[in-house]
Parts: sequence; structure tokens; C-alpha cells
Amino acid sequence: MPSHFGKLASIVPRDSRLERLATGFQFTEGPVWNVSEGSLLFSDIPANRIYKWSPDEGVTVFRDPSGNSNGLTYDKKSRLIACEHGNRRVSRIEKDGSYTVLADKFRGKRLNSPNDVIVKSDGTIYFTDPPYGIKPEEQELPFQGVFRFKPKTEKLTLLVDDFNKPNGLAFSSDEKVLYIADSSELRHVRAFDVNRDGTLSNGRLFAEIRSDLPGSPDGMKVDVEGHLYVSAAGGVWVFSDEGEHLGVIKTPEIPANCAFGDRQWKSLYITARTSLYQIRLNVSGVKVP
Repeated sequence: MPSHFGKLASIVPRDSRLERLATGFQFTEGPVWNVSEGSLLFSDIPANRIYKWSPDEGVTVFRDPSGNSNGLTYDKKSRLIACEHGNRRVSRIEKDGSYTVLADKFRGKRLNSPNDVIVKSDGTIYFTDPPYGIKPEEQELPFQGVFRFKPKTEKLTLLVDDFNKPNGLAFSSDEKVLYIADSSELRHVRAFDVNRDGTLSNGRLFAEIRSDLPGSPDGMKVDVEGHLYVSAAGGVWVFSDEGEHLGVIKTPEIPANCAFGDRQWKSLYITARTSLYQIRLNVSGVKVP
């Protein structure tokens, strides 16, 4: 059950309960809310599918195959951006349903296995590239990077290359800070200042995820008050913008990612292994562009 008391009391309503919306999946990831349809898309990586959940229809198949999609988000034109875990690329699904490959190589070498992706308000795409979807002998790049892709110029830029396993990422509500999770044995989240040109600087430790329970920091989201929500051991860990750990929204399965949605952006949807969960909060999440 969620931690209703203490420092989370202003965020999680006292009468709020975690609800399981659907189950029976293999490994859920990449939730993203679709404003126009009032529905949620999410990935099932091993099943090679993107599913859609809506309050009226429940779960339906949105895309099969999906390239073993992982992280999902939308750009400013409401086109779906997907990290294709299996195809080792970042793609865009156009309005007619066709694919556009945005990034699959860096300096002539194949990307590792793009994991999570976000879009800045100016349309720039940021994504992480750990090697989770490939065998060690298949890795061509000598690092696990964090990249920026500019759709207008089609330029791919390496921003950071010193992560062990870069995973989830999220901008602060004012987009001045980029949070990046390292899901290796380090189990921490780092913060970077976002410069005017979109590059990163002043990397520093933001929070550590220390627990005896299984699970490492994974997908992340931010609300309008600046709280950071980190999918990790035991549930979704909530931090203030200063890095203070406020509590954990506990889940019965290890969560991989989370996303805000509904008309007020106050429902937190959580993808946790075989199931999709939802909990209603007092604070609205930052909207997807």
C-alpha cells in the first residue's frame, strides 16, 4: 500500500488506493498518456507489443510487432516516439502508421539498445542507450551513452558517456535540470544542468536508492511542484527537488516505469512487471509536450 502519512501526505490522498488495471503481461514498460484519446500506451518488451489501455475498452493491442519497444513518448505533433529495444533504434510512428528511423547509429556504429526517451518543449529528443537488449559480443559502442537528437537537423549528439547503465530520464518542471537514473549496482540518480544549447553540465549525485528489496532505479517522471518519481525497489520513490526522500508509493510488483495521465494529469500509472497499476494523487504531473 502507498505511504499515506508523513512527508507523502500532501501528495498521496489519505483515501487513495493502488488499483490494478490489467495483468497477464511479460514485462511492462514505457507508459505514456494520449491526451486526445484519453488512453494510455505502454510496452510489453518480450511480447514485442505496444498495448493501449482506456477506461472504456480496457486493454487492446496498439502495435504488433513493436521492435520490442521500451520507452515511449510523444513529440509536439503528437507522433509517438519509441525506443525499439530489439531493433536498437529510436523511431517515430507517423500519422499514417509508417515508421521513421530517427537514430540507429552513432559515428558509424550501431546503438546499444535505446531504453527510455523524453522530448523537450523545443522538440529535441533525449534518450538513454544501455546494453540491456543485446549480448555483450554484439555491443559496438565502447560506452553506455545519453544522447540528444534534433529532428530539424537530424543531428545526433552524445551528451554523457560515463554511466554504467543509463536508464530512465526526466526533465525538471522548468526544464533547467535533467535527471538520469543509473540502474547498475550504483543504484542512483544523477542531475545535470541543461544549458541553453541543450548540452549538459554540472553532473552531480541527486539521490541514492538503497533498499534490501530487489529493483534498481528505472523510469522517472516529475510533477508540477518539482517532485521526482522514481520507479525502483519496492515501488515508486518520491523525492523533493532538493533530493530529499519523501517516501515510497509501494507496489506488489517491481515497477519499471510510471506516467501521469487523465484529464487533470493526477493519475499516476505504473508499469510493474506483469501488470499495470494506477493511483490518484493530489498533484498534477508535468504534461507530455
